[in-house]
Amino acid sequence: MEPKRDYYEVLGVDRDADAKAIKRAFLRKARKLHPDVNKEPGAEEQFKEVNEAYSVLSDEKKRANYDRYGDPNGPAGFGGDYVDMSDIFGGGFSDIFDSFFGGAARGTDSRQQRTRGRDMGITMRITLEEAAAGCTKTISYDRLAPCDDCNGTGVAEGGHETTCSRCNGSGRVVEVQRTIFGQMQSQSTCPQCGGTGRVVDKPCETCGGQGRAPERETVELEIPAGVHSGQTIRIEHKGEAGIRGDVAGDLVARIDVAPHASFERQGDDLFCRVDIDSFEAMLGTTVEVAGIMANEKVPIEIPTGCQYGEQIRVEGYGMPRMGSNARGSVIAVVDIHTVDDLSEAERLRLAEMLKMRQKRTK
Repeated sequence: MEPKRDYYEVLGVDRDADAKAIKRAFLRKARKLHPDVNKEPGAEEQFKEVNEAYSVLSDEKKRANYDRYGDPNGPAGFGGDYVDMSDIFGGGFSDIFDSFFGGAARGTDSRQQRTRGRDMGITMRITLEEAAAGCTKTISYDRLAPCDDCNGTGVAEGGHETTCSRCNGSGRVVEVQRTIFGQMQSQSTCPQCGGTGRVVDKPCETCGGQGRAPERETVELEIPAGVHSGQTIRIEHKGEAGIRGDVAGDLVARIDVAPHASFERQGDDLFCRVDIDSFEAMLGTTVEVAGIMANEKVPIEIPTGCQYGEQIRVEGYGMPRMGSNARGSVIAVVDIHTVDDLSEAERLRLAEMLKMRQKRTK
């Protein structure tokens, strides 16, 4: 297996290149190698190589690890609060570039009518402990972001944006065709402005006049205490950027709480199993179990004569209720095992007790 090429070499930049230089180099190469543009043999593999190089060098943490250890994940990977989601949308920058090439740019072949940015969705898996206490996750992902070089306008220095002369700013054109049934009108996206209603005489070279370009984004996701699986958290304007400054979509995170080794969650209550022996079941006892919060202990009061499968509720030790200081309960389901390690003296004493009990019940 051939060793991977140096990522800096793949993009054709110096090792001390700043983020903008890396981004520009990536966009230049990606435009030439994208499968929609380049049908030459090997172009697709080169495009994937460029994507991989940029996904590392555009991420501060990955780049630092790559420079120091030769591995973007470092010697032991990232910490638990850093989540790399560069491939969550299917193919990383490959899919982002598919959308980028489909956007309204300077070409006349574009048929993109929508100028607002789309929402982007992720699934964030967290532990039950994180759901109980709340947590902050730093997410790194790829999106079409406002272009830095033109400040999202799509217009290069010295250029101007004007109303499209073909559709008069409507973004739509009406065509009339003669048929055997008479004249038929059809409406379609204006091919000159791509549905934006505006044209640029000197488009930005970095974004091709869209006002947006592929970029690695890092955001912090605040997950509230008590969150449930399936709930969503929305970060405004962190989805796909709109074309030429139009409204950006949102980043929508769907929470997925992983199963827990000890607790089963039902609403805000936590079910667990506690194991006691037959003597403890007869006489009653107190069992302490680890709670869901850090360093928390939950006292389970086992009543005298406890039966197998009995449920004991301990209020105030379950999951927090979102937006409240209240908590659900821990519900302990009792398992009872028979004592099988009695000493000879204990057996004799139990035998005497059994005889006494038998006499009393006759």
